[in-house]
Amino acid sequence: MDVKTLCLGVLTLGEASGYEIKKQFEEGPFAYFHQASFGSIYPALGLLAEQGLVTCTELAQRRRPDKKVYAITPEGLDAFKKALSRMPAKDRIRSETMVFLFFAHLIEPQHLEAVYDQYLEFYRATVKRLGELDADGIPNGRLFARGFGLAFYQAAVSYMEENRGLLFGGEAGTGE
Repeated sequence: MDVKTLCLGVLTLGEASGYEIKKQFEEGPFAYFHQASFGSIYPALGLLAEQGLVTCTELAQRRRPDKKVYAITPEGLDAFKKALSRMPAKDRIRSETMVFLFFAHLIEPQHLEAVYDQYLEFYRATVKRLGELDADGIPNGRLFARGFGLAFYQAAVSYMEENRGLLFGGEAGTGE
């Protein structure tokens, strides 16, 4: 899905600045399954505004540049719904850490262990954070996506714990 469509989706949740949209991909509901950078969000918002799919209101701020707040228009909502009527592309997992683990045989053992431990801790922390989220008032589609993410991260933790030996010389399936 392109960044323009992702921005429209975020704006269906309410008005937001480019910074607030980026936060949705860093620590908000999209953080577990999609990414978008400032370098792609701001040009996308500019194009969406030119196309009349979002509005932009500039709010004065003290000692800072004006804050641009974007809102989806009815035409933008129609465009987003049209994008959702297509079949999605197949998922691809992008992981820099997985590239490191793929080449584990070329990494110094202490560094490999640090990479592995950091990766496992990230997954454990994500499982904890997702498990603590409140479900009250959340639409079913968002609950499904959250639950899918939780199942994915739990499976990753289990796999890593059970197969540590593949990287560190123990036996596969024993966690050693």
